[in-house]
Amino acid sequence: MLNIGSHLSSAKGFLHLGKDALKIDANTFQFFLRNPRGTRAKALNQEDVDALRNFLAKHHFAPIVAHAPYTLNPCSSNARVRELAQEMFHDDLLLMKQLPGNYYNFHPGSHLGQDMDTAVSFISSMLNKELQPGQPTMVLLETMSGKGTEVGRTFQELRAIIDRVDLQEQIGVCFDACHLSDSGYDIVHNLDGVLDEFDRIIGLGYLHAFHINDSQNPPGSRKDRHALIGDGYIGLDTIVEILNHPLLRHLTFILETPTDLDGHADEIKLLRSLYRD
Repeated sequence: MLNIGSHLSSAKGFLHLGKDALKIDANTFQFFLRNPRGTRAKALNQEDVDALRNFLAKHHFAPIVAHAPYTLNPCSSNARVRELAQEMFHDDLLLMKQLPGNYYNFHPGSHLGQDMDTAVSFISSMLNKELQPGQPTMVLLETMSGKGTEVGRTFQELRAIIDRVDLQEQIGVCFDACHLSDSGYDIVHNLDGVLDEFDRIIGLGYLHAFHINDSQNPPGSRKDRHALIGDGYIGLDTIVEILNHPLLRHLTFILETPTDLDGHADEIKLLRSLYRD
């Protein structure tokens, strides 16, 4: 079965996320736990969270993905920003205990001119303070496009973070199609080679989720501009190859394309039609 969904708004509550997912024939989804470009989180409504947890079980959803806010930067050169990142990370994982068996995805951050070793040390330090033995949420590092001073453009940078994490069984990786292409990985002409490189450097066992999108920019541009499926430099053929690849087809796939709920419904319908059961 193809486990696919899109990024949904939680503005109407957690249970509404599950209902919106069903409307578009999704069996997973991604959402923000707080303002994606701020720090404020919604007050927890326990009844709403319980309702979503029961809804997901009733309808046999694949693991869902909570996405950290873009403002979370654990490797900032500003100590207060790093402290705030850890506070948000801590609070988000606390909430995710109410939704066990799912993923929490975050961007590793931007080093803002610091050397990479210092940035990696800050990121791994936060993870070592917050990851707990037996926690019910898998934390995912997202592959990045490399714009500005982003950390996580290369597999080597992600490996460096993982190497310094004590509880490595609690951490994984989320691929992003646009980010991979924009960072310079040739997923269009050499997907198998990219996967071989990832397996050699990090290990395919760490890969749990995949953001599915096209790119408005050519490979290696380091710009990170998502496009609709088939409307960019990656193309529909490559997206279909990703979904059907024997090493990838079991993953949680999340559409991160610039469209609305109806548009995501159309994309899911198209991709389900091209998935080989």
